Amino acid sequence: MMKYRSLVVGTCLSLIVLIAAALSFVWIPYDITQLSIPNKLQTPNWNHWLGTDHFGRDILSMIMVGARTSLAVALLAVGIGMGIGVPLGLAAAVRKDALLDEVIMRTNDLIFAFPSLVIAILITALFGAGAINAIIAIGIFNIPVFARVSRGAALSIWQKEFILAAKVSGKSKFRISAEHILPNLTNLLIVQGTIQFSLGILAEAGLSYVGLGAQPPTPSWGRMLADAQTMVSFAPHLALIPGSAIILTVLGLNLIGDGLRDALDPKLRKSRQ
Repeated sequence: MMKYRSLVVGTCLSLIVLIAAALSFVWIPYDITQLSIPNKLQTPNWNHWLGTDHFGRDILSMIMVGARTSLAVALLAVGIGMGIGVPLGLAAAVRKDALLDEVIMRTNDLIFAFPSLVIAILITALFGAGAINAIIAIGIFNIPVFARVSRGAALSIWQKEFILAAKVSGKSKFRISAEHILPNLTNLLIVQGTIQFSLGILAEAGLSYVGLGAQPPTPSWGRMLADAQTMVSFAPHLALIPGSAIILTVLGLNLIGDGLRDALDPKLRKSRQ
């Protein structure tokens, strides 16, 4: 248990957020679409455990629904990156040093040359603010990450003896990639996926902060921070609570990534024994 404490702690933190998001589908303490001006800017109390915002809405309810928004955007963005990036990386490894490899990797380098959040802001500004465009913008920058990771790992596996045996048996390179290379990349992709998931939550919060993510009345942690920035001096809980939610979620996912890396990497596992 102590060997995997990062994994345990990260899983516990992530489960809290996941349970809150799942619970928000069936129940939240208060209706977030109903304004209650007489109850605005309340500090945490028995009726509103995390207080209320400047419109009198319950912050706990907004955090729960905001968790759903952040997780959905990040998960779909990672899915886009993995679904497109991994096949591109495997194809580049198959055609190492060929034209296809050069095109894929130089395109990746071009995307990496630009700050991801700035380009995401540009994309959403051009095509309109909203959760869908935020997913696409974040997903685009996940593609080269997974492509580069997949290609690097696949190139080393192509030198293994069991791959040579598969070649001798008459299997095509693309069939070998699907049946032998990809299964051996699973652990690496899971770890990378958790890291990109946490970065996706940060990116979604950043886009929502500047008004280009999920649009009102859909709550978002980044939007909550933006609304709180002019009231921090007299109502600090408006910024501290969504900020803490972002920090704990990203921390939990990063700890899961570290824990999975330690648990799944044979070299690290052997060094700990």
